[in-house]
Amino acid sequence: MTPARCSLSIMVARTDIPFMMETIPHLVRTSQYPFVEKVLFLDTAPLTGDKVNRPGIGTLEQLRENCAQLMSMGVVDRLVDMDYDDAYRRRVYKKHFGSVPKPTHNWKGYPILGTIFSLEETVGDYVVHFDSDMLQYQKQGHSWITEGIELMEKRPDVLFIRPLSGPPRADGTMHQRVPYEQDQGFYRFKFFGSRAYLLKKQSFDAFLPIPVLWMDYKNEWLKQLPARTLTWLNYWTSRGKLDSWEVMISRELERTNGWRATLSNPDAWTLHPVARGQYYIAALPSIIQSIEQGEYPAGQEGYYDLNLELWLEKVSAGSL
Repeated sequence: MTPARCSLSIMVARTDIPFMMETIPHLVRTSQYPFVEKVLFLDTAPLTGDKVNRPGIGTLEQLRENCAQLMSMGVVDRLVDMDYDDAYRRRVYKKHFGSVPKPTHNWKGYPILGTIFSLEETVGDYVVHFDSDMLQYQKQGHSWITEGIELMEKRPDVLFIRPLSGPPRADGTMHQRVPYEQDQGFYRFKFFGSRAYLLKKQSFDAFLPIPVLWMDYKNEWLKQLPARTLTWLNYWTSRGKLDSWEVMISRELERTNGWRATLSNPDAWTLHPVARGQYYIAALPSIIQSIEQGEYPAGQEGYYDLNLELWLEKVSAGSL
């Protein structure tokens, strides 16, 4: 059977320079899927929000050098700068939001326009997206992407799919901040997470447009205005900051019969590093090697956020 046409999309920025040469080859290697293309989308915009204070920020030249090296190594197939042209913003925002806000990034500095660009400018019928800092285990011979595509074909109400969050627990539960329900072979959520997911373009396009959400305004009377009115005000005043794209999608999932699925199969799982300072960077090669072998410290089971202290204890003990 011919594999479905699926693109791999990874966004990179200057904040990713300290770890991207380890994590991106790791993500491609462990995905074990014949992607029609593997693309790095470069965010060249000035850093804003909490991105300004990230450790190890490099230059745009260093980012381009790293990306070029990954391409020459055959890790990825294409390098594409995110398009910040006003005409492009207006066109894709109209499709995705039904309106045209001015900001390209959310209040934390996350590239909302760039995220949309990284989906729109791929050639596959499906897209797998990873943030460049993600870590992934996948058992040899298994493919959570294939499993996810098969699930989407059976369940059109499942719009987004990701592998298990954290290494498996014996009782099959996960530590989550949001509610979820158990289904056949997966856990279903109304909350969307943007760090790792699979989507089918046709189904996602049918889900659009989604309403724009804004962060709270200081004036109480402004908070009561409809989102479309706030968007209009922002367009003419350039005031106000966008909420997170994942929150906007989550709200629309709550309003519709759509779901985000986390596969329950223990043969694939992901971890998200929270602390990314010098100790994490130094230990990262050992952490990746351990994850690729399906090994992890006791206490990490069921947790999506990587507990760095547990991993550093294993590194110092020489057991990673």
